[in-house]
Amino acid sequence: MKKSFIVTVFIFSSLLFLSSLKYDLFEISKQLEIFNTVFKNINTNYVEKTKPSKLIKKGVSKMLSELDPYTTYSSSEDVERAKLLSSGSRYNIGADLSYIKNRLTVTDVFKGLAADVAGVKPGDVISKINGVAANDSEGGTENLLLGGVDSEIMLTIKKDGQEKNLSLKKTSFKIKSVPAFRLLDNGVGYIPLTRFSKGSAKEVESALRFLLIDEAEGIILDLRNNPGGLLNEAVDIVNLFVEKDQVVVSTRSNIENYNLLYTTKKHPLSVEIPLVILINGNSASASEIVAGALQDLDRAVVVGKQSFGKGLVQRVLPLPYGAQMKITVSRYYTPSGRCIQSLNYVNKNKTGVVNSYEKNNIFYTKSGRRVFDNGGITPDLSIGNKSKFNLIRALKKKKLFFQFANNYTKNGVVYDDSFHLKKGDFSKFKVFCFKEGFDLGLKTEEFLLNAFRSAEQEGLKGFGAEKENLNSLLKKEKTAAFDMLKNDIIELLEEEIIRINLYKDDYYSFFLKNNSFVKKANYLLNSEEVYYSYFK
Repeated sequence: MKKSFIVTVFIFSSLLFLSSLKYDLFEISKQLEIFNTVFKNINTNYVEKTKPSKLIKKGVSKMLSELDPYTTYSSSEDVERAKLLSSGSRYNIGADLSYIKNRLTVTDVFKGLAADVAGVKPGDVISKINGVAANDSEGGTENLLLGGVDSEIMLTIKKDGQEKNLSLKKTSFKIKSVPAFRLLDNGVGYIPLTRFSKGSAKEVESALRFLLIDEAEGIILDLRNNPGGLLNEAVDIVNLFVEKDQVVVSTRSNIENYNLLYTTKKHPLSVEIPLVILINGNSASASEIVAGALQDLDRAVVVGKQSFGKGLVQRVLPLPYGAQMKITVSRYYTPSGRCIQSLNYVNKNKTGVVNSYEKNNIFYTKSGRRVFDNGGITPDLSIGNKSKFNLIRALKKKKLFFQFANNYTKNGVVYDDSFHLKKGDFSKFKVFCFKEGFDLGLKTEEFLLNAFRSAEQEGLKGFGAEKENLNSLLKKEKTAAFDMLKNDIIELLEEEIIRINLYKDDYYSFFLKNNSFVKKANYLLNSEEVYYSYFK
């Protein structure tokens, strides 16, 4: 009787599943038929001539925007362009470039490479590439930089109002994930990791081996401003510090194939050396996996600011005719079970605003310490003030630190590890930022400004005073955020001034002596009692 009941329940459950699957497939087929018919009607009956590829790209992009910013569609042209930019046929001139105020601007120069040898400096504006105006910030300019090793390129550089033509020969070079590593005077080793690309774990391993040979007494692994990258590199980096067969991260999904567990596969380099991980609001994805795993396994003290909270996993899927899409398939979870993801993109509120997940659940590390899943990784030791607005990210987005640093007077200034801003420079920077204009990325600000703009276009009167009041309130909030984060802003501004005036080696001499995060990490690693107190 019991066996018969179990069989009946199984059959009933199977029928329910098949019924649900059949409904899902019917609904998908139904919606595709509607979409297909609408698309055909537009292209055959619309009053003006249409561009089918443009319509599809717009339609698909709009559909995907309802999900999350990481689920994206790439046309065949986008795919081919990406391949070109990442292939061996693209060789760098030895400089980082960025569009600032619609001008292609040099933001960094690598020592000894083509741009440096030709005398190119940070702040120089490239007006032409091989005689073609470099004014396409949508990607066309990048195509002008393509070419094989030893190929020549003609740059027209604009500096101090004067134009100058420079002929540069491209060379092949690899941008390192670990740009430098140092053994500090107090016996602490410092390893900055800027990305998780192919070979990053090997670079960290090599740096760690050198530091261990030099008898380092502690290690600082700096993951600040690291946006993430390859998951397997993150797992391998954790493996350098923890035993074999330890869980580093898991992924969970509605699709069974994407429910995966990632563990360490090798014997570590060192399970005993004291370790501090530095993070901030721009540490994301793979950075958060490393920080979260080492925190959960009680292998490191995490120092800094709350991380970004990017816990969504993407896979690239091929589409017909050479197109492809990147789709979110699962979420990351740390060894204790914490979800890294901060923002809930699916359940937006009525106005379309993306909210954070409402969670503050308690989880436990290997030794029983309490940790929380409040979006991203929370440091064991927080540094600096916490503003309700992400002012620093807003200033960086508009390259305001770089612009001010580039214009900073060089008269009588000695750029070495003793450099500091003069009295009044912070106020000048604040004035400069308000003059240039910046927004805090607030939905309220965007909504109200759009409302005022619409009112002006529709000829509605009487909104001027309200608009002025809004601008006044926003300025007051921005000013308060500036003052709250004064020390952080001064530190970043000094580092940026040094960065664009000195080569990497000299920059790190200044950075390691003056950076507040590094100072705090050094303090922990030089005090055994304080360091180990964080694991109790």
